[in-house]
Amino acid sequence: MGKLDGKVALVTGPGRGIGRGVALQLAAQGALVMVNELDLAPADAVVAEFKAMGGDAVACYGNL
Repeated sequence: MGKLDGKVALVTGPGRGIGRGVALQLAAQGALVMVNELDLAPADAVVAEFKAMGGDAVACYGNL
């Protein structure tokens, strides 16, 4: 169990760099992560990585 089990996190720009690191840490703590990214390929890659870790994430493409 993680500290964020049952919580939802919205992360903008998690396809690369610091945003990716933050999103990975949130997922590692049990949060459902909504990946908001302009570029489809990095967003899909991060979502796949979360799912491979046993976490859950969804991608939202576009600008918030």
